[in-house]
Parts: sequence; C-alpha cells; structure tokens
Amino acid sequence: MDFQDYANDPRKSRAIIITVIVIILGIILLFKSSITIKAGQAGVLFKTFNKGVVTDRTFGEGFHIIAPWNKMVVYEVRQQEIMEKMAVLSSNGLDIIVEASVWFQPVYKNLGYLHQEKGIRYTDNVVKPAIRSVTRSIVGRYTPDEIYSSKRDAIQLEIFEEVRKILETQFVQINEVLVRDITLPTKIKQAIEDKLSQEQLSEAYQYKITREQQEKERIKINAQGKADANRILNASLTDKILREKGIEATLELAKSSNTKIVIIGDTDGLPLILGDK
Repeated sequence: MDFQDYANDPRKSRAIIITVIVIILGIILLFKSSITIKAGQAGVLFKTFNKGVVTDRTFGEGFHIIAPWNKMVVYEVRQQEIMEKMAVLSSNGLDIIVEASVWFQPVYKNLGYLHQEKGIRYTDNVVKPAIRSVTRSIVGRYTPDEIYSSKRDAIQLEIFEEVRKILETQFVQINEVLVRDITLPTKIKQAIEDKLSQEQLSEAYQYKITREQQEKERIKINAQGKADANRILNASLTDKILREKGIEATLELAKSSNTKIVIIGDTDGLPLILGDK
C-alpha cells in the first residue's frame, strides 16, 4: 500500500496526523521537562500546582527531568566576587574613597530559602547594601591618619566580621573581604606622609643616640672591669709571690741555650740575670 492508498483512506490519514502530533508534543514535553545544570551551578525547583518553591532540596549538577508545568531556577554556587567603590566619611568628617572586593557564594543547602526570600537578584538586594553599610560604619570610626598608616588591616578584618554576621542570616557565605585601595584628599595624604617622614627621622636620630649611649656605657664598664682586675692583682702580689715568680722565670731562662750569667740574689732578694756571651 503506497502513499496514495493512505491519502484515499480518511481513517488512516487521521491516524498518521495524530501520530505526528503526538510525536511533536512528546518532543516538546521532553524539551520542556528536561534541564541540564552545568558545573558550578545548582537549581531550585518551583512547583506551579503544589507548594511553590522546594526549600528542602537543592538540585545539583547534571541532567534532571521535571514536570513541564514546573520551573527550575538555576543559581551560580561557585565563589563570586563583587567590587565596590564607595565614598565614606572618616571620624573627623573628611571624604575618603574606599575600594573593596568581597568573595562570596550562596549557602548550597539553603538555596531554596535564598530563592524564596531574596530572589535571583540577591547580590544587588542583599550583598552590596550590607557591604556599603558596614564599610561606612567602620571607616567612620577612624581618622585619616589611622586609615592610611596603621589601621588598614584592622579595618579590613572588622568589615569581614560584621558583613559575615549580617549575611549568614541571609543564606549567603562570605569568604573574604579585601580593601584594595583607600584614597585620601591630596592635601591630607601629603600631610600624613610628611608626618610619617618626620617620625622616621626622629626614630633614626633617637636610635643613634641610644647606640652612642650604649657604647659609652660599654667602654665605661670595660674600663671599670680592668681597673678592678688590676686592683685585685696588685693587692695579691706579696713579696713572697714576687720572689717565687722570679725564681720560676730564672729557671726557665737557665734552660735556654743562649749564653748567660745567672746571679742569685740582689738587693730586693730577687734573682738577677746578667746576659750574654
């Protein structure tokens, strides 16, 4: 039976049309019902005719089949970075520009709650406002001098701790906060650098004075030690000890191969040595 036979038979023609329609609908349903979640992503399922957002399950990477009337919302769950450049006020009211970057990611197991309560734009609605508010609050506790010279690491740590506390209740995990740059007004920056330069010169001068004082003290102690040693030695050199030492020296000289004359005894009672050939 050829195509002309099917065309002349209305029942067979309808069967072919229905079959084609079913196949097309099947392809459409399969396309609508399947979703592939890529590496570094996770999904939140929204059930249209049930309870809405599924909060007790996060769908991981790979291929998933869902009902065509449901929807899978895909989130990036790898670490992400946002950079913020903010104008803030120091403790004495001066304008300071702070540039900071934050490393963050959504809490994987709470992705359903994040989608339900914060939505897909949680970065703009939650993360950025928290960073701006905390940075302005913390920088406002310090003077430009402290911010520029000694407190930068402390400021960075404080921002991290306070942002972490805020966002951990918003289903977002903060991994790091980096203060990349702090820009002060030109005149203030120059004044601080001049002050630091003067402090370094003062410290170098003070160090030199301290070293000189230490050297004087060392020389004094050394001289005092030698004087004490000589005093003790002089006090211990009695006539008997001097005679004994003289005899020992005479005996050593007597052993020498040089021609000499040794006369025992002189006006002080010590040996007298007359040398020579």
